[in-house]
Amino acid sequence: MNDSELARFFLSLVLLLAGALAGGHVFERLKMPRVIGEIMGGIALGPSMLGLISPEAHKWLFAGFPAQAALLSAFYWFGLVLLMFTAGFKMQSEGAEGSGRVVAAQVVGGLMVPFTLGYFGASLFADTRLGDPLAFQLVMGIAVAVTSIPVISRIFLDLGLMNTPFARNVIGAATIQDLILWTVLAIATAVQHGDAADAAGIGRVIAITLTFVLASLFVAPAVLRVLRRKFFGKFSEASLTGYTMLLCLVFVAAASLLKVNIVFAALLAGLVMARFRSRHLAAVRQHIADIAIWFFVPIYFALVGLRLDLAQQFDVSLTLFFIGASTAVKLTSCTIAARVAGVTWIRAFDYGVAMNTRGGPGIVLASVAYAAGIIDDRMFTALVLASILTSFATGIWLRWRLARNPNVFELAGNVGTTSFGRPSHAPTNARTTINEAAAGD
Repeated sequence: MNDSELARFFLSLVLLLAGALAGGHVFERLKMPRVIGEIMGGIALGPSMLGLISPEAHKWLFAGFPAQAALLSAFYWFGLVLLMFTAGFKMQSEGAEGSGRVVAAQVVGGLMVPFTLGYFGASLFADTRLGDPLAFQLVMGIAVAVTSIPVISRIFLDLGLMNTPFARNVIGAATIQDLILWTVLAIATAVQHGDAADAAGIGRVIAITLTFVLASLFVAPAVLRVLRRKFFGKFSEASLTGYTMLLCLVFVAAASLLKVNIVFAALLAGLVMARFRSRHLAAVRQHIADIAIWFFVPIYFALVGLRLDLAQQFDVSLTLFFIGASTAVKLTSCTIAARVAGVTWIRAFDYGVAMNTRGGPGIVLASVAYAAGIIDDRMFTALVLASILTSFATGIWLRWRLARNPNVFELAGNVGTTSFGRPSHAPTNARTTINEAAAGD
């Protein structure tokens, strides 16, 4: 690159980060998920707004020379990897609590039924398929079943609900289901890339993916404990930050060589790091989360918005049908499952609304499926908009419930007739940790 191209590239990064942070700040002040504002910042700079007002300016800023798209794509993927890495930090601890009966019911209602219906109902959206039919069916199953742990956690924190059994049950169920769904996504991308052309190939992909998961969760922590005893005591927190990032890249590189989805590998790396509870490593994880959530992840979400061309890619009937059908399936299934588990109908509906929050994971799914060539730009737009609107809907519903009765989640409504206490505000340290380590999703 020459000096002019380098200057233009850095200017595009400045505008993307500024737009994402400004949009995130506005939506945060409105008590809405910051991720939506970050995407809106990208939309404002993309073909949906700036491209309509001044196509020449948009092209000059973001497509001014051949290498610019590749450079921005590198930031896009690095932001996505760090988003999943930091999400893994929180997933294990947040999903550790909850009522076994309600959690199990929500896993069935929120995962098995929606995924099955999405998988077999994929033919309704067949005209948006670009790649392998099986990969497309798997993606559509995930699209209906996915729940956003960070966004729903952020909503619970803002409303002071994080310490209630209701919140713990939702997060516990979402943790289990999302781990399974990310595994399925890894299989879907392998199928799309031609690594599973027949039954034997699919079996091989599943075996490699599960082996990678087991090695990541059981072998890698043991190896890291040995290394920590021998070497880590000699390192400062700053140097451990670099080595932790190295661990993430090792997981991603190994997954790439094994043809396992790299986004899934980053999540596993975060889960491995979450297994270590030392004070020094907790500070290291926070340093990485700070860098990720306030720099790389906003750029990633802004680039998601930048890729949306609502004038050309927004298919109104397709989007409304997908959002309506997938919401009806997830909402009904989770509500009935919660009712079967013994909660009241209104509380069961609360579970259905909360589990339908798709947020960042829904956007990540859209990004991965679109980049892999599984879905077209219309379905990509529909998935992103579904993630945004369901996150809005959950926040509005729970706020309305609390506005009508501030003690609604303290009253009977969970299993049996027990009343549960709820502090008016979440602890400051818990709020800070989740906001900074996960709220970007």
